[in-house]
Amino acid sequence: MAAIANTARVTIYGIPNCDQVKKALIWLEARQVSYAFHDFKKQGLSREIATSWLDQAGAEVLINRKGSTWRALDEARKALVDKASGAVALMLENPSIVKRPVLDIDGAITTGFNADHYNRLFQ
Repeated sequence: MAAIANTARVTIYGIPNCDQVKKALIWLEARQVSYAFHDFKKQGLSREIATSWLDQAGAEVLINRKGSTWRALDEARKALVDKASGAVALMLENPSIVKRPVLDIDGAITTGFNADHYNRLFQ
């Protein structure tokens, strides 16, 4: 077991029916990594968390511009992501606009699921 999994607080944010979230959860469970799951469609996101994520990763990484939620937005709403306050507002209104999953390890985040990346994080 990786030292990080034994000492760090691991939270995975997403929605349970997302394929990438499912893959991440399976990966964590197969390696017996202890984690908390935060369903941000049901539990929402706080302004503090959304702001912290944007500060760490930026809107280019954090906002999922390929998903149906993004495509359904009008151009004026899409333009909001150019400013941090607008990006946070969109994330709070529509958490599914966030690229999933968001893996939080003691406050440091990574987005999306990539097995090789997870292997490096938890080695």
